Amino acid sequence: MWVIFGLIAIIATCINLYMYGTGKDYKLAMAMGLSFTALTIVADYSMVSDWVEVKDWAALLDVVPTMETALWVLTMISILLNITPILLELKNK
Repeated sequence: MWVIFGLIAIIATCINLYMYGTGKDYKLAMAMGLSFTALTIVADYSMVSDWVEVKDWAALLDVVPTMETALWVLTMISILLNITPILLELKNK
C-alpha cells in the first residue's frame, strides 16, 4: 500500500509543479502531494507494525534502518518540492 501512496504523492507533486508553471491554481495538488506523503509514511509504519506482531526480526533488521533514512530524505524532498510554488510567489512579491 505504501508504494501506491508513494506513487500518488509523486504524481501529485509533479502536477503541483506543472500547474504552478502554467499559472493555474496549484494548492489542491500541493495538499494532495503532502497528504499522500503522510499516508505513505503511515502505511510504511503499519507494515513495520505487522512485522513486529509476527516477530519477523529478520525483516525488521534488514529493512527498517534503510527505510528510516529513505523516508526522512524523501519526505524532506516532498515538502520542499510541494512548497516551492509558495516560496517562489513570496520571492516574486
